[in-house]
Amino acid sequence: MKKVSVLHAITRLIVGGAQENTMYTAAMLDKERFRAEILSGPQTGSEGSLIDEVRANGVPLTIVPDLLRQVSPRHDLRALYGMARIMRNTGYTIVHTHSSKAGILGRLAARMAGAPIIVHTVHGWSFHDYMPATMRAFYKLLERWMASYTDAIIVVTDRDQQKGLQARIGKEDKYHLIRSAIPLEDFNPARTNRQATRQELGIPTKAMVVGNVGRFSKQKNPLDWARVAGILGRADPLLHFLLVGDGPLRPMVENRLQEEGIRDRTILTGLRRDVANLMSAMDIFMLSSLWEGLPRVIPQAMAMGLPVVANQADGTDDAIHDGENGYLCSPGEVEIMAERCQELIREPLKRLEMGERGRAYATKEFDLRRMITQIETLYEQLLADVV
Repeated sequence: MKKVSVLHAITRLIVGGAQENTMYTAAMLDKERFRAEILSGPQTGSEGSLIDEVRANGVPLTIVPDLLRQVSPRHDLRALYGMARIMRNTGYTIVHTHSSKAGILGRLAARMAGAPIIVHTVHGWSFHDYMPATMRAFYKLLERWMASYTDAIIVVTDRDQQKGLQARIGKEDKYHLIRSAIPLEDFNPARTNRQATRQELGIPTKAMVVGNVGRFSKQKNPLDWARVAGILGRADPLLHFLLVGDGPLRPMVENRLQEEGIRDRTILTGLRRDVANLMSAMDIFMLSSLWEGLPRVIPQAMAMGLPVVANQADGTDDAIHDGENGYLCSPGEVEIMAERCQELIREPLKRLEMGERGRAYATKEFDLRRMITQIETLYEQLLADVV
C-alpha cells in the first residue's frame, strides 16, 4: 500500500504541550502506512526549542522564515504563499495544523494547494476571555472561515468542543475528542529517584514541596502562583517551592518571590527536559493558568502520583475531578487556592489518596500510544471518504 504523506504545521517549536503533541504524533505514526513531516516557523525563545529533538526523532522538518507568532501582514502573506508552494510541490495527502497562527495560515495554504484532507487540532482556541472583545470576535470569525475548509477538528477537551460550537465554528460531526497524551513510561514514580533529585536541588529530605512546570508567561499566570506560594510560605516556614521553566515574566516572578519573602526557599531550575525527575521531588502540583486547552503538565503530574491544585481554565476540569484527584479554583482566588494546598499539606492521607486516584486516571486516559491509534483511525476514516 502506498504511504500516505502527512504534513504537520505548527507556528513554533518551543518546549510546550502543543509542540510535544505534534512531535510525538509525527514521530510515532505507523511508518509502514504514513510518511510524516513537520513544518514550523523559526521562532523559539526563552521557553526552549524542540527543533533539535524533532530532527533527532528522524522527522523531516521544514522551517518557513516568515511564519511568525506575532501578526505581521507582510510576513503573514509571505508565509501563506510559501506554505502553499511547499504543500503544492510535495503533494501532501493530509495537512494537519496545530496552534493559532499555523492553524489559520496552514489551512488556508492547504486549501490553496489543493490538499485532499485538512485536519486541525485545537490546543485551546485562539480566542479567550482575557483579550479585547473586538479581537475575540475577529478570531472567532477567522475560525469559522477556516472550519469551512477543515475536514476534521480534533479537540483535546470536551470544553473546547463546547466553546467551538457555541462560537458557531463548524458542525458537531467535524469534532473528534482525542486527548493530548504523554509517554507514560517516562512519567512513572518507580523510575525516578526522589531523594537524589532533592539532593541535587538542595531540598531538605523531609521538607514539603509545592511545585509547577511551565512557561513564565501571561497565560500561565506565574505572579498569582507566587502570591499563593507567599501565603503558604508565611504560614509554614519549612515549606519549599520548585518552579521549572522559563519565559518573559521570569524577572517579575523573581521580584514577586522576593516581595513575598520566599525567594530563598524557591528553586528556579530554568529549562529542563527531565520533568519527571523534577516532579518526583514535589508533593503538590499547583497550576495558576488563566486559559488553557488541556495542559499536559496536569496528566504528567497525575501520572507521577501528585495531587493537583489548579485554576478552572477550559480543559483543566477534563482531567481534575474536584475533590477526587485534586482541586479546582477560580482564577484570581489566591486565598482559596492557598487553603486547598494547606489542606493537602495538613492531611497526608488525603494527599496520597488523591495522588493515587490521579495516577489511575492518567494511565487510563492519557496513554500516548492510544492517542496515536486514535489519530491513525481518524486519518483512515478521512482517507476512505476521499477515495
